[in-house]
Amino acid sequence: MSEFAHEFPQVPGLRYLNHAAVAPWPKRTADAVKAFAEQNVLIGARDYPDWLVLENRLRERLRQLLNAPSKADIALVKNTSEALSFVAFGLDWQAGEQIVISDEEFPSNRVVWEALAPLGVEVIQVSLRGDDPEANLLAAFTPRTRLLAISAVQYASGLRLDLQRLGEGCRQHDVLFCIDAIQQLGAQVFDVQANGCAFAMADGHKWMLGPEGLGVFYCRADLRARLKLHEYGWHMLENAGNYDSQAWQPARSARRFECGSPNMLGAMALEASLSLLEEVGMPQVESAIEARIEYLQQGLQRIANIRLHSPLQAERRAGIITFSLDGRSNQELFAALKERQVVCAQRGPGVRFSPHFYTPFAVLDEALAVIQQFAGA
Repeated sequence: MSEFAHEFPQVPGLRYLNHAAVAPWPKRTADAVKAFAEQNVLIGARDYPDWLVLENRLRERLRQLLNAPSKADIALVKNTSEALSFVAFGLDWQAGEQIVISDEEFPSNRVVWEALAPLGVEVIQVSLRGDDPEANLLAAFTPRTRLLAISAVQYASGLRLDLQRLGEGCRQHDVLFCIDAIQQLGAQVFDVQANGCAFAMADGHKWMLGPEGLGVFYCRADLRARLKLHEYGWHMLENAGNYDSQAWQPARSARRFECGSPNMLGAMALEASLSLLEEVGMPQVESAIEARIEYLQQGLQRIANIRLHSPLQAERRAGIITFSLDGRSNQELFAALKERQVVCAQRGPGVRFSPHFYTPFAVLDEALAVIQQFAGA
């Protein structure tokens, strides 16, 4: 992927392995934001109709990235948590109903469901340990289970779940399927139709290489009207351009979840970032990330006393590999890496690396050398 190196002119010596947290922008994204800022300085919103054309193009790029049936299924939201909240507080819950999640979820995909406790909704946490985590999740279903909410990839371990199998299990048990896709969308091929999900959501600032403050919410067409709305404004109306009309109704499309003025600055940035992923091609992005995770796995296994906490099987891997060093604390290891400009994260039982498709293998070698030196110190 060296042909895209010019898109990531990072400072010399930087080893950026933290795309599962916040990713660097491609150069084209910075250029798009700069041009938008300069336009605002010189002519303000004179060309606002052109902005709407770009926003529409962003919706189409997101539709393709998720393989949603229609752009009408796509809402532009502030973040994953907002989209999860639309689902949690939009469904009409009955006391005694259950939500199944895993015991490894990021707080965004746990707290929002636990917040339904005053309504009598029960959250069932299921262990993903063992050879068949999907079976563990599906075995937790009871006649009272209404929704399965799961991350496509677990943020700390990098465990990738078989979403199609889970989707089929939900269909057989008449359970709604909600996917937090933030650790997969932009890193691996993702397909809401093949997965059979009711809802999917993700932020743009990780694997999609975009800014914070703008994400995507997919809501299956037959479920949109079933989610009660709690945010209202001019932008979510069916006839949003008719400011004088006294009669109104929510938009039939997923725009019904976008209550007010859009994040145009974020849209300019994310649209540019997604254009790069489209140019590379998601199958190629996935293959390149897999090659880098395999390379890191083999390199870490050659270092004495390294303990891997991520799956070793290719079908279970995504863009995350988490490890620790026996005899040294994770805080010490993380500090040593940070000192040598290895940008990573301390998550779960260890330190987490998350390269993207463009990450040079030389950067992986340098990061591994830092760990080897620290392990021998």
